[in-house]
Amino acid sequence: MRRRLFAAAALSCAALLGGTPAAADLAHPAVVSANPVDHTPHVLDGTVWALAVVGDTVVVGGSFTKVQDSTRKLTYDRKNIFAYGLRDGIIRPFAPEVDAAVYALAPGADNSVYLGGAFKTVNQAAQRGLARVSLGDGARLPGFTAKINWGDVRVLSAHGSRLYLGGTFSAVNGVPRVGLARVHTSSGAVDAGFDAKLSAPGLSRTRVEHLDLSPDGRRLVIIGALLKVGTADRTQLAMFDTSGAAATLLSWYTDAYKPQCMEGFDTYLRQVKFSPDGRYFVVAATGRASSPTKLCDSAARFETAGGGRHNPTWVQRTGGDSLYAVAVTGSAVYVGGHQRYLDNPYGSDAKGPGPGAVSRVGIGAISPTTGRALPWNPTRERGVGVRAFQAVPEGLIVGSDTDQLGKEYHGRLGMFPLS
Repeated sequence: MRRRLFAAAALSCAALLGGTPAAADLAHPAVVSANPVDHTPHVLDGTVWALAVVGDTVVVGGSFTKVQDSTRKLTYDRKNIFAYGLRDGIIRPFAPEVDAAVYALAPGADNSVYLGGAFKTVNQAAQRGLARVSLGDGARLPGFTAKINWGDVRVLSAHGSRLYLGGTFSAVNGVPRVGLARVHTSSGAVDAGFDAKLSAPGLSRTRVEHLDLSPDGRRLVIIGALLKVGTADRTQLAMFDTSGAAATLLSWYTDAYKPQCMEGFDTYLRQVKFSPDGRYFVVAATGRASSPTKLCDSAARFETAGGGRHNPTWVQRTGGDSLYAVAVTGSAVYVGGHQRYLDNPYGSDAKGPGPGAVSRVGIGAISPTTGRALPWNPTRERGVGVRAFQAVPEGLIVGSDTDQLGKEYHGRLGMFPLS
């Protein structure tokens, strides 16, 4: 059990590493402890879908109605969003009214945060799918007017004056943008310099399931139900050069996700994250199919540099259990889902674990260089799975849909500290 005196060490660590990151995963000097801290609050129902850190405040988004302090003595009504202190766990007064799930969060300037999701109103005002609110009082910032036409926003990432959003929408502010858009962080105006023209011929709906920006903001990688970017073939994954005023599709591509997993998946990719140095990224996937050759139910590393066709540097397979979330800290690649095993390319639901499989229930860590499971093994109650990771100077925050993390009670939320 980790007590609150850990906060002093965390402050020192934050100073050494340059403070809380804006959005991307932060480099860690080591693998985090398997013993969660005690001071994080608890979410009592639903699912935590998104995490963001603004200064010393953690913002939590999802589909839930009640939260509880770390001592389990005080319960608060908080619908779909709340905030707490990163180092003390104290639940903040921040409580905007959001009428449906919050799937995405991104830190904003001037003590604000961007929200993305399936909501139609924020604080009883029409604001579909996208909003910017103050962390001070939860009020909408009226200067930011972006909204989607229908569907949802599933992922957000901000860099400088640009905010990228991905989801199931087909227009932003009435401007056609299928599944992916870039807007100005202050006004929400659609950036005319970026129209990816995504399409998925033969699939039910084009959508961006997740995206990530390289730490320098010069590369954007997207995953989802997509087969084309303009006239170029890109199956489930594409990468853009975002260094200039206009964003352009890179010649980088992979055919690794062309093979089908279980029938019915328009996309089986679920999250993608760049490494802290931007040299590579890792994709987490579902697929409900075990295979030693396909990338169903796997985590896979790809190198960022170079053009043309790329194959994965390594693939970590669970043997048929889904991975939904990934974090890349340089010292480890953390994966979460409802997996039972890692290092399990020859396992399956019917046959059980294959040769060499290691038990890593619900959460695990992978070597960034070899792709093999690391010894770190805190376990968590499986449920559907981890939906959000956030690396911070103090450790790794985890959001999910279950209440057991590291063999302790942690209601849908917890943090593994750096020792």
